[in-house]
Amino acid sequence: MIEDIHILHIETGRHLYGGALQVFYLMRGLAQNGCRNTLVCPSGSDIAKAAPPGAQIFAVPARGELDALFMLRLRRIISRTQPDLVHVHSRRGADIWGTAAAWCTRTPAIITRRVDNPENPYIARLKYRIYSRVVAISEGIRRVLLAEGIPAKKIVCVPSAVDAQRFAVNCTREWFVREFGLKPTDRVIGMIAQFIPRKGHRLLIGAAPGILERFPEARFLLFGKGPLEEDLRRLCARNRISDRVIFAGFRNDLERILPCLDVVVHPAYLEGLGVSLLQAAAAGVPIVATRAGGIPEIVENGANGYLIDRGDIHAIMSRVTDLLSDPVKSKHFGTNGRMMVQSRFSIGAMVKGNLGVYRKVLSGQVSARQIGS
Repeated sequence: MIEDIHILHIETGRHLYGGALQVFYLMRGLAQNGCRNTLVCPSGSDIAKAAPPGAQIFAVPARGELDALFMLRLRRIISRTQPDLVHVHSRRGADIWGTAAAWCTRTPAIITRRVDNPENPYIARLKYRIYSRVVAISEGIRRVLLAEGIPAKKIVCVPSAVDAQRFAVNCTREWFVREFGLKPTDRVIGMIAQFIPRKGHRLLIGAAPGILERFPEARFLLFGKGPLEEDLRRLCARNRISDRVIFAGFRNDLERILPCLDVVVHPAYLEGLGVSLLQAAAAGVPIVATRAGGIPEIVENGANGYLIDRGDIHAIMSRVTDLLSDPVKSKHFGTNGRMMVQSRFSIGAMVKGNLGVYRKVLSGQVSARQIGS
């Protein structure tokens, strides 16, 4: 079914991963379905350069929740482009100022919630009141929204997606070893996450000495950037494992890297869903991750990885060493992960889910009385 819907997307992420990558996938899929896309994003952001052909791009200054000028810019852009619907994809002020701009221009609006850290219920109810729908990317986030008092009829769950075919490739071991200065016999544990407290890097670093005691050839690759990087480097030095941990920064070639990892660890305290885990599963890598947010919707304990309790360093050590010592089990977990991603987290399903939300909002099934409920 070809649609003629004009959607204005607001995405304030600066790098093309996480939520911004999901917006890229969505815009591309919508364009293939005949929709028109307008994107508002920060000046210099990666998504502005990578946006699909035909999208109208407005790259503007965006300085967060205190930047009232962002709302004025949004209001002018919405008035100028006249979209059928505004889709807010991120926080960092976009959720607040996007609400205000859509309300001022009398444009229907929806918002995608990608994180599971709770908000003040009063503020959440006030903020989401104007939105016709709140799209949760996992059932875990849906439960958080319900606990905050958001009406169930306003919440729709549309899981994030991964380009499974992109990651379903074989490891080029020679390149991988050379790229990261490894030895051919090294066993490699990876973590892909921003260096922020809720991702749990300290737990993996705390488990590393115990893993190295069992597997001296283990190496740890930490992918990402963030404010905790220097603190984590110092922690590695105190634990005397600096020579075993590689801070690999942000990479845009994870499809080459992930198939070469032995295990991916994600010891997050909070996590909306975990796109990096979808990518790891698509690449056939077994996962050790916490029972946090939407992670159990990706990692099925004993099927494609292991789920552990938040903060349990001993469990990280135990489960990682279990996988390193049992290659048959690891391969079986990896195969299960690939099948799960292909069946449940495709880009096509994500695009179809969002299109369904747009249709319901624009068809008038959500009345003015319901929007204000």
